[in-house]
Amino acid sequence: MAAAAKVVTPVRADFEGIVREHQSMVFSIAYHFLHDRPAAEELSQDVFLQLYKSMGALESAEHVTRWLRRVTTNRCIDQCRRSKLMPRIGLDQVAEPAIPAGLPDIMLSRALSQLVASLPANWRALVILKYQEEMETEEIARALDMPVGTVKSQLSRALDFLREKASRMLRETV
Repeated sequence: MAAAAKVVTPVRADFEGIVREHQSMVFSIAYHFLHDRPAAEELSQDVFLQLYKSMGALESAEHVTRWLRRVTTNRCIDQCRRSKLMPRIGLDQVAEPAIPAGLPDIMLSRALSQLVASLPANWRALVILKYQEEMETEEIARALDMPVGTVKSQLSRALDFLREKASRMLRETV
């Protein structure tokens, strides 16, 4: 009878292991969203504190992963709304870099990061989850508790917006 009263689920049994397994994913989402290492670290800690408090409601390892992605993304969006986080440099001020062929284009990567950072928070979350975290559309829909069709249409709009901004940026530098 006493054993039935104290049921320890596998999810709750190894909180330290869960943190070890998922800390890089949570930090990666936060960092790519906020572009601020200390803010991403703090947000990650808050997410894991909230996870610890919610462990009893989580049913499986997959549920933990989905929960962490959703909560991290929502926290990032909330933080952006609170601080009105905007890119520190205007995209029209970024010149197209010229580098020798064969070398990685660090400036292009930086310009792309700035383009993504200029997206509205909801679109930025979708782009980060899709292309940084390499999640499938269905996974994103489950993680953010959104219909798959909404994820697809919003992601399409975000990519159209990025293409237009990139095109405009290239025309201005030529």
